[in-house]
Amino acid sequence: MSPRRPRPPPLRPALAVSPAIVHGMLAGIGVTIAVAQLHIVLGGTPQSSVPDNLVALPAQLANLHPADVAVSVLTLTLLLLWPRLPGRAGDILGKLPAALIAVGGATAVAALTGLRLPKVDLPSWSSHALASLPEGPVLGLVAAVLTTTLVCSVQSLLGAVAVDKLVAARPALTGRVKRSDLDRELLGQGAANIVSGSLGGLPIAGVAVRSSANVAAGAVSRNSTMLHGVLVVIAALLLVPALELIPLASLAALVMSVGLKMVSLNHIRTVTRHREVLVYAVTTCGVVFLGVLEGVVLGIAVAVGVALHRLTRTRITHDDVDGVHHVHVRGQLTFLAVPRLSRVLHQVPHGADAVVELDGSFMDHAAYETLQDWQKTHTAQGGSVDITGRRPGTRISEPAEVDGCRCRPWTPWRNHQCERPSKAPAPGTDRRAASGSPTRESPATTPGPNDSGTSGESRAPGAYGAPGAPGATEQPRGHELARGISAFHRNTAPLMRRELARLAREGQQPSQLFLTCADSRVVTSMITSSGPGDLFVVRNVGNFVPLPGEESGDDSVAAAIEYAVDVLKVRSITVCGHSGCGAMQALLGADPAGARTPLQRWLRHGLPSLERVPADAAEDGRERPRLAGRAPADAAERLCLANVVQQLEHLRAHESVARALGAGDLELQGMYFHVGEAQSYLLSEDTEGGVFELVRETNLTA
Repeated sequence: MSPRRPRPPPLRPALAVSPAIVHGMLAGIGVTIAVAQLHIVLGGTPQSSVPDNLVALPAQLANLHPADVAVSVLTLTLLLLWPRLPGRAGDILGKLPAALIAVGGATAVAALTGLRLPKVDLPSWSSHALASLPEGPVLGLVAAVLTTTLVCSVQSLLGAVAVDKLVAARPALTGRVKRSDLDRELLGQGAANIVSGSLGGLPIAGVAVRSSANVAAGAVSRNSTMLHGVLVVIAALLLVPALELIPLASLAALVMSVGLKMVSLNHIRTVTRHREVLVYAVTTCGVVFLGVLEGVVLGIAVAVGVALHRLTRTRITHDDVDGVHHVHVRGQLTFLAVPRLSRVLHQVPHGADAVVELDGSFMDHAAYETLQDWQKTHTAQGGSVDITGRRPGTRISEPAEVDGCRCRPWTPWRNHQCERPSKAPAPGTDRRAASGSPTRESPATTPGPNDSGTSGESRAPGAYGAPGAPGATEQPRGHELARGISAFHRNTAPLMRRELARLAREGQQPSQLFLTCADSRVVTSMITSSGPGDLFVVRNVGNFVPLPGEESGDDSVAAAIEYAVDVLKVRSITVCGHSGCGAMQALLGADPAGARTPLQRWLRHGLPSLERVPADAAEDGRERPRLAGRAPADAAERLCLANVVQQLEHLRAHESVARALGAGDLELQGMYFHVGEAQSYLLSEDTEGGVFELVRETNLTA
């Protein structure tokens, strides 16, 4: 029996809506609510639309009611200050909902002071009448039903997607909330409309207002929505006398604050960073002045227009730098840009060195063929062409015997797949001589329209060229270094030249001192996603920080610490250990009395770490540094964790570090990198002994 196929995501079009449209819809709803409730806050009556409310606002301001404004201000004050109550009492009282306290406090004050204000007026159940069959032309009734179904369904789906985004962006999430089941949302909305229509009620649609209140209150389950509805029913049935004591101004102030919170500055910053302010603004204005459905349709239309504009807007420039002609393509390369591309490419003189930089993520077949034909013609006339891209691998392949490389960034030299011999070389024969051609290497190649995506004999470690493979020939280490430098000059240097030139002009201004082991497997820039100028790195065997006065003639680590803290003014120092550390293995078998070689003398700086982890790890009853969620794999890992904590203590003993810590200008942190798992842990010293917590993946676009 074949395995059951997974169920596809429901209603994909609703999930494909741009975040700028969703955030704009929420902002538009929030503005609509806030403007309407502002009239009640001022003691008046709202109009039916936002434009009418804005037109009537000056007259309302000239005729405001002080009692309504006072109750509204009191409500907003309690709403703002209640979560910020200080001390232990604040922690206990802060668990009560601020909205309940704000409305309850304002209601009590209004009742005690005898203020005569408009209050909540709920309709009587005795005047309710059941629905009757509709009258009118059949086509008109069908059109009304379909219109109501379409509007309510779309609004419910958009509201569900919007709430999902609010939950995903909520900080300090205390529980995992599943994404909305959009099929269930529509089933529930349809069933509710049948019941509501049968009882003479208005059409029902899911909206994000009450759900956003649940999210803000910390709801971790969709049961909160059902509980919300149950509480509304209970209040409408049993608490009518109490609800009719609430001043309308207090309730309006509460609802207005909820509406204003839906206009998120964080969302505005996000869409600004992604250049989607126009989509956000059009959606917001459309929802405010036309309606939710109309605003979303306008937002989608503008989003499509912006996408088409970006797809067709391509900038192509040509510069001559020291005899090398740089053609820079910014944007997507489609057939619409081919005439401009051809015109610029033909400005490159015959026989000249050229670099074509592709700063985009898409190239259609017409642009690919144009580039490939020009490249072949230019190289046939004695010139050289190097085509690179922003992302590793954006490259037009040359003939396979010259450029068949599929190596990716951070590929170890021993695993490079850049050379493909035409026949198996004889023992002792240089592979390059056997192939008859020089080798070149580049980052991973992105196959073009006519590229099959393979590179001859793509190999894993252990194939030819890897130590121990049958028929492998060991290349000189200097040859590998030269090849790596050549690849940097060809692929990375053109992309980094401007940034490095800026750093050369401005000097280094790192914010972090990163002290780690000299182990070749720990690549600091890779595991921290940092670039030139970000980290001031100090590496030594065992990532040791010798105590002041114990360097015995080697002041290099202390000098680096002093320079980083006093001259570079770094704001953070990180001590990073790693799994499988050879220094920790050597410490476990070291003889403190036999320190004769330079390595043995250096390892004595780790003896205090060794004393923190005796053979019986719990013999003194103290907690030891550990990884969250699991015990250390072996004694070496236990010692490595203790060594990070110990070296942080050594850091505090240095005068420059102690001075900066006392002034609040510096922070220290410990880190552990597990090489085999490619995972990093940061030290949390809130618990006894210190716990290394796994660094979780976060949303980088927020």
